[in-house]
Amino acid sequence: MSQVVIATGERKTAIARAYLKYPGKGRIMVNKRPLELLQPWLFRNMIEEPLLFLTNELRSSIDIFVNVRGGGVMGQAQAARTAIANALLKFTKSEELRKAYMEYNPALLKGDPRQVEPKKPRGKKARAKRQKSYR
Repeated sequence: MSQVVIATGERKTAIARAYLKYPGKGRIMVNKRPLELLQPWLFRNMIEEPLLFLTNELRSSIDIFVNVRGGGVMGQAQAARTAIANALLKFTKSEELRKAYMEYNPALLKGDPRQVEPKKPRGKKARAKRQKSYR
């Protein structure tokens, strides 16, 4: 009997949906591409972070498929990382894994609510305003 777990992760405007399938062959796919082919390498390493806490047996027996939309490269990587961590927690139901994630990096489980502030009139950026010299 197969088991499927679905979890989400968000960062800025990027939204990731992770599907964890058990039993599997140890594949990790991001937007229908194998993780090994993703560039840059930092993106790949960030997505693999939640998997570092798993045993090799478990890691080779699950498949993870991640769909990511919106945002930039780093926002997508962080959203995918959060989605994978949440899916693994739902699947294992392990309190030890949750503690390990929180000790390593709380951002693996908690979303970061910060967003880019919108640009306002009379300025080039959100807070910068045109200056007047009076002379």
